[in-house]
Amino acid sequence: MSDRLHEERLAKMEKAVAAGVEPFGRRFERTGTLGALRSGYSPDKDGQPVRAAGRITALRPHGKAIFLDIQDQSGKLQTYLRINKIGEEQFELAKLIDLGDIIGVEGGLTQTRTGELTIFADRFTLLSKALRPLPEKWHGLRDVETRYRQRYLDLLCNEQVMRTFLVRAQVVRAIRQLLDDRGYVEVETPMMQPLAGGAVAKPFITHHNTLDLDLYLRIAPELYLKRLVVGGFDKVYEINRNFRNEGVSPRHNPEFTMIEIYEAYADYDVMMQMTEDIFAHCAQVAQGSLEAPYGELVVSFKAPWPRRTYAELLREYAGVDMFDEAALRAKAISYGEDVAGLNVGELAEAVFKHAVEKHLVQPTFVTDFPALICPLAKRRRDDDRIAERFELFVAAMELANGYSELNDPIEQARQFRLQAERAPEGDRRIDTDYVLALEHGMPPAGGLGIGIDRLVMLLTNSQTIRDVILFPLLRPEAD
Repeated sequence: MSDRLHEERLAKMEKAVAAGVEPFGRRFERTGTLGALRSGYSPDKDGQPVRAAGRITALRPHGKAIFLDIQDQSGKLQTYLRINKIGEEQFELAKLIDLGDIIGVEGGLTQTRTGELTIFADRFTLLSKALRPLPEKWHGLRDVETRYRQRYLDLLCNEQVMRTFLVRAQVVRAIRQLLDDRGYVEVETPMMQPLAGGAVAKPFITHHNTLDLDLYLRIAPELYLKRLVVGGFDKVYEINRNFRNEGVSPRHNPEFTMIEIYEAYADYDVMMQMTEDIFAHCAQVAQGSLEAPYGELVVSFKAPWPRRTYAELLREYAGVDMFDEAALRAKAISYGEDVAGLNVGELAEAVFKHAVEKHLVQPTFVTDFPALICPLAKRRRDDDRIAERFELFVAAMELANGYSELNDPIEQARQFRLQAERAPEGDRRIDTDYVLALEHGMPPAGGLGIGIDRLVMLLTNSQTIRDVILFPLLRPEAD
């Protein structure tokens, strides 16, 4: 059927060409978007001439008249084509238009007797002939793979999908506005790096031919941003992509968007306050409220949020001490974890994932992590086994991670050496340039990373990360 419809549309296009019409048009000046025309209408302006454009989403022929709906990003507007208004030549052309075609319209904006705001067209212009039909709104685009693979159709057919990505743009803009207003400077750091650092993850590897150099798509921008703090930037941030060559799940995509923020002379307490401020601001922008529905939950972003230490949560939900290696090992094994070669911090993390995370529903800061799993964070003065690190959990999902940054070059070099000793062969290089930067003096600082994709999931009630990434990674289609 699709091939037949394709042939029918090609035939209509050829008829339009034969009539001297360009089926794929050119620039069209608009009075405004359809949403702006709708919101700007008032009865005292009834009949005011406008120029509008959009995709045809409904066609209702009635003899010598045609009602149609056109749609753009801002919404829909009815248009009325009547033969005694647009003339016979244009009306014959109107018989060649289809659902999905993009047209421009000139005419008066008027309310009908039923109150429907309508453009009574004096003329229309074919701007793009759609040679393929749109799927039926409710029946033609329910297949999940098709929705992600052909996102353009998903956006056209599902208003909620378009709204999700408009909210995403609002959220990113709101974060930038908040940080810019507080004196932070937005920067860009390398996507391709000679060493994969700043986090523990499996990187993607690429090769630069001219330099004959293997490079890594970055897993995090952290070490470059902290070099900028050494260089004299007091407050910096970057919103950009990270890449991790790991699994795909409802909460993970190999390519994802993060914001990382660093502030000189601050610590992780300052960053927790910043996290509360960012989330509250984004919730207000996206929802108009500090409460957001998420699945069966209603998440409240009203501050202050609870702060629970890693140790007390492990005791409460797993019944084990954070430094009891034998108990942690036994508990991790009971969850089916492979514990070979794990240190006590990694064992604690394995248990925490199973026993604790599912209980962290409302926004909760988990603080004071085992230092063994925090090589870039400053240790507590009262117990050097514990790092000044926090993670934010909402709806049992980690959304932010922050430190009091380690600025001691001697200790940082030691931590890098310990990491290298545990790394696989061939992946044991140390970022000596970063240590060199620290040796020139980095002020005490707080750092914060927030997953933009997961934040947007929360604020749009999306249950999978693929619903908030325009083009998520998919397996290739079978031939």
